[in-house]
Amino acid sequence: MDSIVVVGGSPLGGTIEINGAKNAALPIQCAALLTDTPTTLRHVPLLSDVYTMSSLLEGLGCVVEGDRVMTIDPRGVASGALEAPYELVKTMRASVTVMGPLLARYGRARVSLPGGCAIGARPIDQHLRGFEALGADIKLERGYVELRAERLKGTTFAFDLVTVGGTQNVMMAATLAKGTTRLENVAREPEVEELARILNKMGARIHGAGSPVIEIEGVDNLAGVDHAILPDRIECGTFMVGAAITGSDITLRHAPVDDMHAVIEVMREAGVRFEVTPAGLRVIGPEALRPIDVTTRPHPGFPTDMQAQIMVMATMAHGQSLITETIFENRFMHVPELCRMGADIVVQGNAAVVRGPTHYSGAEVMATDLRASASLILAGLIAEGRTEVRRVYHLDRGYETIETRLQSIGADVQRYHGARG
Repeated sequence: MDSIVVVGGSPLGGTIEINGAKNAALPIQCAALLTDTPTTLRHVPLLSDVYTMSSLLEGLGCVVEGDRVMTIDPRGVASGALEAPYELVKTMRASVTVMGPLLARYGRARVSLPGGCAIGARPIDQHLRGFEALGADIKLERGYVELRAERLKGTTFAFDLVTVGGTQNVMMAATLAKGTTRLENVAREPEVEELARILNKMGARIHGAGSPVIEIEGVDNLAGVDHAILPDRIECGTFMVGAAITGSDITLRHAPVDDMHAVIEVMREAGVRFEVTPAGLRVIGPEALRPIDVTTRPHPGFPTDMQAQIMVMATMAHGQSLITETIFENRFMHVPELCRMGADIVVQGNAAVVRGPTHYSGAEVMATDLRASASLILAGLIAEGRTEVRRVYHLDRGYETIETRLQSIGADVQRYHGARG
């Protein structure tokens, strides 16, 4: 099992290019199932989750070729089993996003109940309620969801709670439904807008993505397209925090500034400076960080996927910060590991009181989920001595070769292969 070793204290500086967004790439890979011609995706991040989704699509009958530039040919799917097995779905809950396209295009699907990061209960009941409203017959049996419909029919459906995956899944299903579908209380994340953008390029008629209500006029068929995936705002935010805590001057090429107002605002309050330049977003860490008060919320609020990273920044602030998590109930699992390295963090229910500045000491720590992994790498950058982050397979789900990219701006970071964790 791989581990990443960070020796803290190295000065950082230079430029990092932001890769394509994982949370946009995965549903867009699934969207290729809605078409009867190949789709080419560009700026695809080289991540284990993307490879898992490619394997799932191949198992359904697609031909998937390439990596950074990926072509998905779905013409072999019609003769397949239309099943997403437990062996793949258990490793990545985004696999359930094939349900909407398969149901809309082929009238049936059999998909294992999901797995993924252990950051709290993330049921798919909202997905299923949306499909049912569109006319699907749904059966849960032996850990699988079985869906059938002759042809979905447009409807009005309101999500009980804001769900990114549910919005994307039901929106894709509605593109081929008969009539018009109105989805209310939908997720407004940039990745939802990106999915609507590519679906419209394929021939769908989607209006309102990015607002609380999306309307979809159903069409009879969609066609494959050529599309470049937008940059990853969470990856960008992680490197922004790296600049902030090390007092560095780093430029982030292709930073999706327009999608990151909530994160940038919080970091500005802490004293971080930003400049938009022809080369990208310049991030300049201050000599001393100020405390912050952050509450995670659905977009356009502060993203839960940045909570662990911003907590590391809070540990370096002079004073007391408060971080409140409202999206997932188990998303403070990185706290004990940060405390082992010297952080002063007290969790009270869904809030964490953080006192700084912290004098971090290197230690052996265990990653519990994707974003927790990133927070431990960040803490290692400013720790005295050697930090070994184990179980970094979580990290590889969302950050492409983070060690070599940090090396490129001066960090002392190495990946070790073998049974170290």
